[in-house]
Amino acid sequence: MNVLFVDSVHPILEERLSALNCVLDFDYHSSKKEIEDKINQYQGLVIRSRFPIDKQFLDLATNLKFIARSGAGLENIDLAYAEQKGITVFNSPEGNMDAVGEQAIGMLLMLFNQLKKGDAEVRNSIWDREGNRGIELAGKTVGIIGYGNMGKAFAKKLSGFDCKVIAYDKYKKAFSNQYAKEVSLQNIQQEADVISIHLPLTEETNYYFNDAFVSACQKPFYLINTARGSHVQTSALVNGLKQNKVLGACLDVLEYETKSFETINGNELPDDFKYLCSSNNIILSPHVAGWTVESYVKLSSFLADKIENTFFK
Repeated sequence: MNVLFVDSVHPILEERLSALNCVLDFDYHSSKKEIEDKINQYQGLVIRSRFPIDKQFLDLATNLKFIARSGAGLENIDLAYAEQKGITVFNSPEGNMDAVGEQAIGMLLMLFNQLKKGDAEVRNSIWDREGNRGIELAGKTVGIIGYGNMGKAFAKKLSGFDCKVIAYDKYKKAFSNQYAKEVSLQNIQQEADVISIHLPLTEETNYYFNDAFVSACQKPFYLINTARGSHVQTSALVNGLKQNKVLGACLDVLEYETKSFETINGNELPDDFKYLCSSNNIILSPHVAGWTVESYVKLSSFLADKIENTFFK
């Protein structure tokens, strides 16, 4: 089986596929068009998020048997058309779910305990204890929207913090467990002190967090988004912050990211982004929630397992 890598992943995937007598090629720099010109030579494709796998690409991939997406999100792949073409699509959310859960916890604790502000002040010889008084996670209600791999991992990480965890998932039922209680979206909007988004990006979930969502929430809350930037309409978040309906936010992702997640769009970002940057109650990171030393290995290991079990058993 000939396999083309168009994004770099942990070498363990290369080693595992080589051991299965796959012939591996690597092209990290050619354009999408250049890849399309030769994709008919391959039965396998390994990618992160470098470019979209659309109908045009799939029509030219006449011998492709699988696409291995290192990571969780599959919004850049036309899944329905791939299925029509008989192409199996693998992803590996099991590989970075613990990393995402830990990042969400870390950002939330950083926000609650004003660690960003306190650290910056101490470095400038400002010793303001009262101005950096924190709040505790214990006793709070945390609402999780989307109870897949990432939502479950976050709920599990929260289990030692003596908080109430409730979860909503439109496409799952009877999923209550020792880590979270299944509720409606309305329950989350009525009860949650913290709301954390763990959704795939689809047309339905684009700008899931908007002005209407904020208006439906019954009490001020904190927001966490470690999923996709386009889940949160930044203008709605800023409006919520200005109205004190949103008390703060932890954002590992932004709607201004490019589709490859490698940078943010444009040299002149809007005033809403500048507002976030100037706010002490906002924690930002560059789409790294699932980006740990350990997840780098696990993402490739899980992909290797799935490919081997599907095509070589």
